[in-house]
Amino acid sequence: QVQLVESGGGSVQAGGSLRLSCVASGYTSSSRRMAWFRQAPGKEREGVAAINIDHGGTGYADSVKGRFTISQDNAKNTLYLQMNSLKPEDTAMYYCAAGSAYGWWNEVKQYYTWGQGTQVTVSS
Repeated sequence: QVQLVESGGGSVQAGGSLRLSCVASGYTSSSRRMAWFRQAPGKEREGVAAINIDHGGTGYADSVKGRFTISQDNAKNTLYLQMNSLKPEDTAMYYCAAGSAYGWWNEVKQYYTWGQGTQVTVSS
């Protein structure tokens, strides 16, 4: 079973940057895709970005394209999300997720392991 632990959240002003990290432990070889989701109060959880562990292909939500970059360090079993040009609407709890490579990358049901989340707050 895979365990995921996120870190790197915090409070920044609009236009600032943050880098989130997600360390995976346990039976990590079962995961073929890793992703970042976010959930703001009163809203559904939405996919932000995902990466295929085998070939490195990535996917991004339209709202973050050109601002966020997902990457992985396989040697460290760590997933990253570099967030630049942050906006107040990026404020949310950010979750790391691990799952299969089937289906749409931004579907919550494709992921079977989730971290506890790290809060990102962007002020105007």
